[in-house]
Amino acid sequence: MGDQGTDGRSGAPGVGRRTFLGYVLAASTLTVAAQFGESVAAPQRASAAVPESGLPEAGIPSLPEPSEIYDLNDMLTDAALPTANLISIQLGTDGTATLALPRAEVGQGITTSSAMIVAEELDIPLSQVRITLADARPELLFNQLTGGSNTTISTFTPIRVAAAIARGRLLNAAALALAEPIDTLTTALGVVTAASGAKMTYGQLATAAASVSTTAVSVTLKDAKDFTLVGTPQGRIDALDAVTGRKQFAMDLQVEGALPSMVCRPPTINGTVVSVQNQGAVLAMPGITDVAVISTGVAVRGATFGQCIDAVRALQVTWGPGTEDHSSDATVLAELAAAELPLVVPPLPLLTQAVDERFTFHFASNSALEPNCAVADVRSDRAEIWASLKSPIVAQEAIAADLGLPVSAVTVHVVQGGGSFGRKLFFDAAREAAEISKAMGKPVRLMWHRTDDFRQGRSHPMSTSRVRATYSVGEVISYEQRHTSVATDFSHGLGEIITALVAKLPVGDIGFSETIFELTQQTPYNFGVTTQLLSEVDKGFNTGSMRNIYSPNVRCAQELVVDKLAAAMNQDPYAFRRSFLKDQRAIAVLDTVARQGDWGRTMAPGTAQGIALHAEYHGFVAMLVEIDCTAATVDRKIPDAYTGPRVTKAVCAVDVGLAVNPLGLKAQMMGGIMDGIALTLSSSLHLTNGVFQEGSWDNYFYTRQWNVPNDLEIVVMPPTTGQPGGAGEFGVAASMAAVACAYARATGTFPTTFPINHDQPLGFTPLPTVPPIPQSPTDGLSRAY
Repeated sequence: MGDQGTDGRSGAPGVGRRTFLGYVLAASTLTVAAQFGESVAAPQRASAAVPESGLPEAGIPSLPEPSEIYDLNDMLTDAALPTANLISIQLGTDGTATLALPRAEVGQGITTSSAMIVAEELDIPLSQVRITLADARPELLFNQLTGGSNTTISTFTPIRVAAAIARGRLLNAAALALAEPIDTLTTALGVVTAASGAKMTYGQLATAAASVSTTAVSVTLKDAKDFTLVGTPQGRIDALDAVTGRKQFAMDLQVEGALPSMVCRPPTINGTVVSVQNQGAVLAMPGITDVAVISTGVAVRGATFGQCIDAVRALQVTWGPGTEDHSSDATVLAELAAAELPLVVPPLPLLTQAVDERFTFHFASNSALEPNCAVADVRSDRAEIWASLKSPIVAQEAIAADLGLPVSAVTVHVVQGGGSFGRKLFFDAAREAAEISKAMGKPVRLMWHRTDDFRQGRSHPMSTSRVRATYSVGEVISYEQRHTSVATDFSHGLGEIITALVAKLPVGDIGFSETIFELTQQTPYNFGVTTQLLSEVDKGFNTGSMRNIYSPNVRCAQELVVDKLAAAMNQDPYAFRRSFLKDQRAIAVLDTVARQGDWGRTMAPGTAQGIALHAEYHGFVAMLVEIDCTAATVDRKIPDAYTGPRVTKAVCAVDVGLAVNPLGLKAQMMGGIMDGIALTLSSSLHLTNGVFQEGSWDNYFYTRQWNVPNDLEIVVMPPTTGQPGGAGEFGVAASMAAVACAYARATGTFPTTFPINHDQPLGFTPLPTVPPIPQSPTDGLSRAY
């Protein structure tokens, strides 16, 4: 039951009893929005003060790194504040509350967590909240980018403020209608109840609570101790539709007149069309309506996708060179070695010793489960686009520029997508669909083939990490890390055209990458003089942030070195970490996994435990895993598969400050654990003469069912701050590092190349590059087991 009236509410811990401003908007039914500006303090950073007495005494204090003071999430949150008042909640006469969320739902569960926030503050059943995805809204500026695990952080307080204003207006309307003092009214489950027992539903009050003009309103928020929904585990609001097949993803869209379309792509990365020898013959194939040369290949449009596949395979194209025709793993590694920044601190003979290692991380596919797809209907004076987009504003602006149309003439609809992990920050399919539709003069329903995505789509860049740590007399004196990477494409900017263009400039892109690196990477340990620097080279690849950008590779290298330092100083890996950690919250998650995972228990030969920690976005996650590297496990035979070592147990403890939906947070950690296992053990792309050899999930060995840990425990720590923290990317780095550390202990071999199977024989026959996509399989049943 809600508190009486609106004056007695306090802010949640970390927000405080401050007054928030908002608006009741002019509308036929109650419509409200939050206001954030100079008159209202921004939410406090999600970090907890740590008493000095709670921290270990070991470790030479390190100066705070940039991301410990102000990180990427802080930047994204602050960028969103000025337009928070443009996000509104509308209450309908049926009692439902609707929020058009300016973010993309791609499986991470933000529609559920956002609905929980609305329901909590408005005192309405979760079932009466409707979350839709907003079309591209350029007026939102930086407030429509889905990335950096920022959605819940940046929208938490604005949504609460808007919902609290709505509740206040409903109480005012009820007081008038019932002729009762407002401080005798209570709210619960979408109903206002008077002391006399008289009741009115929100639906009955929606019109009376509306305003004929936009009016400023002040409000305080519900105290966190009164939360009944936020902080409790809730199933996804779209779960039933998902499991029954009713949920509509981008690939399910049916737009009138939009026929299937596919693209014949070059045999090497970013190759170009020189000529098409048989365009007429292909146009005459059954069902094919159009064939057009575009910037990325040759597009076909047909009655069915099967006919489009046949047409793509039949096209005879002369291709020009691509951007990486002569590149292979070895040549890229040579580029990275030449670009590595020098270390500064040398070991001093007789005074200090050093751990000095170099790690290699190979290309990884950024393909989502749902292939790239989009629908476009381009006319001479307007265009309409449908796609799963995490940066819809810059997509709208870029497509408008491509088409020579004003931005106002291009409508971009954001549709729920089947996975992303950074992939849908890029609007490659939407932009390509618009180009095809313009060339053909007809609406198209574009679908990338899986092989397109693996070979011409986005990949996580190959990188190396050189680490040197010096130590003496039980202390770590210095820690230096030089991370060198193929350039990461940040051409989506912060979600709008200005920063997107800056990120493309010859100098701007370097600055953008360096900024992202510095605002995400940190060392959670007191390791004396600490520096982590980035160098990037080679812009000829189609790259993306994937999940957690730089962190998995950087942290994996660091945690392996931490294990090596512990061994060199004759300390237990867990105890060593604990003694050097800077933050009590970090110690708490580390202690939790060590306790829950029974750290140090006796393990059979060929098996071992590994432990690791990751700090990011003012949160902490620790991971303990157990791995089986025995011959019986490694040599398992499964058709067309790589088995290798198996992680048999994983224990995760995560502290994100305030977990809005602990069940959703557990799901995010579970996915991150699987990602980390794959990156350490099995999944990578092999580059040979400008071609990635992998062309499908069949030969890209992501974590499969037979390598998933049977024993999986995820502990969500009690709230440590009043603000939610980032979670979408959070589980990968700690998982990858813990698996690597466990592998080293189980095999006695210190891994420096990831995944560990990369240099083994491929284990599959690469698909041909001409034609660029394979024939659709007809032997599915024979592959079932």
